[in-house]
Amino acid sequence: MKLSKTYSITALACAIVITGSVPVWAASNATNASAATPNNAIISSKINDTNATIITVPTVGLASGTISQMPVSTQQSQNSTQPVGTTRQITEQPLEVPLSATTQSNYSLTFDANATYETRTATVDNKTVSYRAYENIPYVANPVDVNYQYMNIYIPEDYFQNKKVGKYDAKTAPIFLPNSVGGYMPSTAAIPGKSLEGGTDASTYALFRGYVVAAPATRGRTNKNETTGEYYGKAPAVIVDLQAAVAYLHSNDSRMPGDATKIISNGTSAGGAVSLLLGATGNHSDYRPYLNALGAADASTDIFAVVAFCPITDLDAADMAYEWNYHDVTTYKKSMMGRGMVPLAQTGSGESSATKGQLPTADMGNTPTEQAPMAVATTSTPSMDGNALSTNTSRNNSANMITLSDSDISYSYMLKAQYTDYINDLKLKDSNGKTLTLNSDGTGSFMDYVKSYIIAAANRAASEGTDISSADFLIKDANGTITDVDWKAYNAHVSRSKAPGAFDSRANDAGENNLFGTTKKDYEHFTVNGALFDTTDISATGPAIANHHIIKMMNPMNYLGNTGATNAKYYYIRYGTADSNTSISIPIVVGTKAQNLGYSVNMETPWEIGHRGDYNLEEMFDWMDNSVSDARMNPTVKAIKNKLKKIF
Repeated sequence: MKLSKTYSITALACAIVITGSVPVWAASNATNASAATPNNAIISSKINDTNATIITVPTVGLASGTISQMPVSTQQSQNSTQPVGTTRQITEQPLEVPLSATTQSNYSLTFDANATYETRTATVDNKTVSYRAYENIPYVANPVDVNYQYMNIYIPEDYFQNKKVGKYDAKTAPIFLPNSVGGYMPSTAAIPGKSLEGGTDASTYALFRGYVVAAPATRGRTNKNETTGEYYGKAPAVIVDLQAAVAYLHSNDSRMPGDATKIISNGTSAGGAVSLLLGATGNHSDYRPYLNALGAADASTDIFAVVAFCPITDLDAADMAYEWNYHDVTTYKKSMMGRGMVPLAQTGSGESSATKGQLPTADMGNTPTEQAPMAVATTSTPSMDGNALSTNTSRNNSANMITLSDSDISYSYMLKAQYTDYINDLKLKDSNGKTLTLNSDGTGSFMDYVKSYIIAAANRAASEGTDISSADFLIKDANGTITDVDWKAYNAHVSRSKAPGAFDSRANDAGENNLFGTTKKDYEHFTVNGALFDTTDISATGPAIANHHIIKMMNPMNYLGNTGATNAKYYYIRYGTADSNTSISIPIVVGTKAQNLGYSVNMETPWEIGHRGDYNLEEMFDWMDNSVSDARMNPTVKAIKNKLKKIF
């Protein structure tokens, strides 16, 4: 059944009013922002699935350039084009039927250790590892596109000879699940080899440490069937594909070496986001119709642990969080790219599509066109992500220096103020049980909590011999001890790389807008703010917004602690202090929620690291080994160990 909602926006003499049933997922985008902003404020009732909501925004009587809740350009356009009493609508997209192949391929989902494989070797730290390579394995029986719905499995040869590799054998070896997702684009499966920096990549290192490697490819936001014109990689395709790969591993647990109860996901950037999402959404019924449509294995989809580098996640709140960080940065340098394009983070693993094996083509009736791979950043400096610049001519673009317009600054004020309500509604707690909150000006215990991660990163770097003296945003006491972070100076140091509406662009042209498109529409808004303040469609009918069920399915915050989901219990999260691809608070929020649920979370913000991943393989795999050991520890011994930790 198709579902649809319509939100009416009526232009009054001094306000725009939204009426209608606004679902819970919109709460973070349409909450009370009265405290920290001049002029009149947004006034909102509690938002839920059944009660009508009215949001009032001042629209007239404000001179150009005035800081107000409504972007000036939108004020002017609506004041001049919409007479009092007219109505503008934001329409929610209907929920589409889960995609399935036009022709059933009926690939076998039974792993056969005696099937065709190659024996390969790799050398790590002067030690040679021999392993079997089983490649191009479809992980669903009826893929929409088998060129993206497959995985490569690599198993140490010693496990077939009843030998151990390090501390593991064929029954106890954890399964390392590295995704190659970047920018929510289509991804090909990782192949062990050299990292982009020339060192050992994560998959090779995993084999060296005794892990089985299962590397899935996935559909992505640009996948398009050029014959029919339909898109088949929009949300939630990427997480459905990863869950299907996990189900394949669980269903074959008795047929292949490795312990499917110890699957550890790994990803960077958007890959880090879907790694977190995979960890949060195990076995949830929201995904089962999509898995069934592909002929996925009827098996568990939960995983043991998550590794997430610089995750571009919690997209519902990301615009607000970004302006909480970068509101005072009004001029910045941006690398210019085309509509919806984002550079990929640098990682130590992953292969371009040129290196993946040739796969049999699924019979789909029409053959989709494979997308060209995106360029990959090759330095450790922060990558610059895509936003609304390509169609917004109100910003200066001299030598790639961007100055925010009055409209941008107005929008930034609104988003920043809304983040206060978002954080306060979460009721997160620090390790001492203190509730983390924000004041109306954006300061508060939550800001101090985020700063504590930056201070810890600086102290670690200094203890390891790094010169941090140039970091003038660090505040020290008379003894040279770091006591605080100058928030404005820190954010100016990192600098924004996106305009307000960093993820749900008001021009509806960011990579994330592309993610939330439909089979027939390439780009779509996914927040009420983005749709309400759309700069490309201010007609009476107005823009649309993605279906709330799809939006829900792409955010781990909706599933952590959800009784219908089997959450991973171990999380390793890294977000560098020099990364401006999202707010530094976003991964901290997700990690803190997991901590509050009692899960084991190792979360840091490495000093002056930009948009990168897999840069600390030994530390990462040590954590993975320790997590596996912790999970296998006798409960009584574990309880004693935890008590000793608290004492000492």
